[in-house]
Amino acid sequence: MNEIENKRISKFLSLILRHQPETIQLKLDENGWAEVNELITKSAKGRMHFTFEELEEVVETNNKKRFAFNEDKTKIRASQGHSIDVDLALNTVQPPDFLYHGTAETNISSILEKGIEKRSRQHVHLSADKETATKVGMRHGKPIILTIRTGDMHNDGILFYLSANNVWLTDFVEAKYISK
Repeated sequence: MNEIENKRISKFLSLILRHQPETIQLKLDENGWAEVNELITKSAKGRMHFTFEELEEVVETNNKKRFAFNEDKTKIRASQGHSIDVDLALNTVQPPDFLYHGTAETNISSILEKGIEKRSRQHVHLSADKETATKVGMRHGKPIILTIRTGDMHNDGILFYLSANNVWLTDFVEAKYISK
C-alpha cells in the first residue's frame, strides 16, 4: 500500500474510532473497541474500502501509534484523543517532573491566562519530549513549546494517565503550572 492510501485510511480511522463511529453505523464498546470485521464491512458500505492486511499495516506503521489491536486482532480502538465518551481503562501514573505541550503562538495569551483545557476531547495531551510537542504545535501554526510542572501538579493531587502510545493525559492544566 502506498503512503497516500495509508494516510487516507488513517484519517478515516481517526474520524470513526475517535469522533464519529455513527458515520458508518459502527458501535464501539464502553472501552472504545470496535470489532475489526464489522469495521471493515461497514467502512466498505460507506465507500471506504480496505482489507485486514491494509488495516494491520496502518496500525503498525502509524508513527504516532494512534490505533491498537487487542491481543488476537479481532478488535481495534484509538489509543486516545476521543471526543466521544469512552473509558480507556487507563491507570493513574506518576508523571515525570516536567512534560511539554505544543501549541500555536496564537493560543499563548489565552493559555497563560486560563490554563490548558481539554475542550472537546477527554483529556489534555502532554508530551514527554520537546520534539514531539513541537510537531504537535506545528499542526496549528507557529509552534510554541510550553513546559508543564507535572511533578508539582501530581504533588497537588492531580491525576495523570499514560496512553498505550505514550501520550500523557490529564483533565486540565492550571496556568500556574505552565512556563513558556
